[in-house]
Amino acid sequence: MLEALSLSVSAGVPTLLWGSPGTGKTSAVKALAESLGWPVEVVIGSLREPSDFAGLPVVSEGAVRLAPPAWAQRLATTGHGLLFLDELTTAPPAVQAAMLRVVLERVVGDVPLPAGVRVVAAANPPEEAADGWELAPPLANRLVHLNWPVNAERIARGLAAGFARPSLAGFERPATARQDLTARATVSAFLQVRPALVLQVPKGPAAGQGWPSPRSWEFTATLLAACAATEAGPDVRAALVTGAVGEGAALEFLSWLENLDLPDPAAVLADPASFELPRRSDRAFAVLTSVAAVAVAADDKDTWEAGWKVVAKAARAAPDVATLAARTLAARRPAGARIPAALLELTPILRAAGLIE
Repeated sequence: MLEALSLSVSAGVPTLLWGSPGTGKTSAVKALAESLGWPVEVVIGSLREPSDFAGLPVVSEGAVRLAPPAWAQRLATTGHGLLFLDELTTAPPAVQAAMLRVVLERVVGDVPLPAGVRVVAAANPPEEAADGWELAPPLANRLVHLNWPVNAERIARGLAAGFARPSLAGFERPATARQDLTARATVSAFLQVRPALVLQVPKGPAAGQGWPSPRSWEFTATLLAACAATEAGPDVRAALVTGAVGEGAALEFLSWLENLDLPDPAAVLADPASFELPRRSDRAFAVLTSVAAVAVAADDKDTWEAGWKVVAKAARAAPDVATLAARTLAARRPAGARIPAALLELTPILRAAGLIE
């Protein structure tokens, strides 16, 4: 969980630690901030009013502006830090509603928080919190939920020799553009296979946890890229995906991912002649989407032309899938790149897609 927390925070995904009172959630967040040398602003929802997040209306020079509280001004001035929303389930519904824009967009009143400010929250289950409230589904969907473990051996060892500090791997090795694009292509391919999982608004107790939506699937892609960058283990990846989209959707996605066995898009672009399009439509979609994404991210004419060779070869077996990759390549032509000969094979497909007259 310490590694998952660090990866999520480093990727800029708002994170919520769930656990019983007194289990070290707050200490872990403060230890992460201390390791980074970042300031941390602790805000407890039960002690705040909606105006502490939405801003206090102030008349200035004939206009009304929403003035932020002091903690937001300090973070905006510093330019980086952790905004720690502690005891989240003690915040009443009106305060939770005011937090929505703060959590995802990092805007407090009329003041935007810098990109270097990351949002972390902690909560006790409502039945264990003082005057606890269920987490509203819109707020829950803006967070990645991590269940904080309590292990007797770890606690005993920590008391004797000191507790482990959060890993900083995600901050030291951020995801590259290629890893990010490959992760997005992978999630996109899964949703082509399981479109029913794009959006599933929960009801009942599950509403306060992670659930599938376009936003949480985007979180999933970001977290997959972070896991790839740091070579995180399967347990960390499973915890992050489950925290983003919930147990049911995560189980399906992780099972599908385990059996996907995709080739490295960079290797495919390096040798287009040896590429063989997978027969499974989801694998074919994932491969071509990631190849096209990596080809345009390189912004290099040779790589771009190699992408067209891959698409042309794939078009013979799966023209509909090849069309999507062709759209990506056609929209991002590098400077100095000539029209590749492979385009001649794609003329009917490109005309059907409306890319040429």
